[in-house]
Amino acid sequence: MTELTSMANIGTEMARKLRAVGISTAEELTAAGSRQAFFQLKSLYPQVCLVHLYALEGAIRNVEFNSLSEAQKRELKAFSDFLQGKTPRPPETANPSENEDCP
Repeated sequence: MTELTSMANIGTEMARKLRAVGISTAEELTAAGSRQAFFQLKSLYPQVCLVHLYALEGAIRNVEFNSLSEAQKRELKAFSDFLQGKTPRPPETANPSENEDCP
């Protein structure tokens, strides 16, 4: 079992939040996928934002979040917008959920 903090983009605070929603290892995060993990985080921590979703996707892909392609970022943004009720459900790609910034 690999520590969450061994993954790109996952610091101690993100690891703490992931553990709070039942994701305790890198393998569990990878199995859940970024969208499902973000959905779970958003349910418990409504303040998580699009950057967190990018970070989760980057962690799973083992890249810095700002290295995600524009297409990947668009898909993730569509999912985030859907969760906020801004758009209809986006097409499914890998997982089930104006530019959003962190406060």
